[in-house]
Amino acid sequence: MKPRFNLAVQYATRPQTVPSRYQFKRWAQAALARDAEVTIRLVDSSEGRALNNTWRNKDYATNVLTFPLMQEPRLLGDIVLCAAVVEREAAEQGIALEAHYAHLTVHGVLHLQGHDHEIDSDAELMETLESQIMLKLGYADPYLIEKEAIPHGG
Repeated sequence: MKPRFNLAVQYATRPQTVPSRYQFKRWAQAALARDAEVTIRLVDSSEGRALNNTWRNKDYATNVLTFPLMQEPRLLGDIVLCAAVVEREAAEQGIALEAHYAHLTVHGVLHLQGHDHEIDSDAELMETLESQIMLKLGYADPYLIEKEAIPHGG
């Protein structure tokens, strides 16, 4: 049985190409292991930088931030996506913008559920889950793409 899931999407910025609420819900739901209520907020670079600086003491806009608020009896939290950073990264990595949004949504939902990537063994588990979910959704393995994009040789 699929977890019950409520999703709110806030568009604080309106880039030309932005996923629909339906797409965000599909991606998030694929990564959920329990009932959840999640807000996804798309922001510009200015808001993304301010949030990253306030909550992580890092003075730059990052692609995704997660704010878990409650784990039980249901998952409750926020995911913030910085549209300008997501677009730039997709272009730099030569991947479809939709696939990058899907990956970062899955990544954020896993963070909300307590997964992390600060320790190598945790990172390996989280990346494996992300890869499996992305493949199940019909996208390429995002970590395989990244490895292939790294220049080889000396």
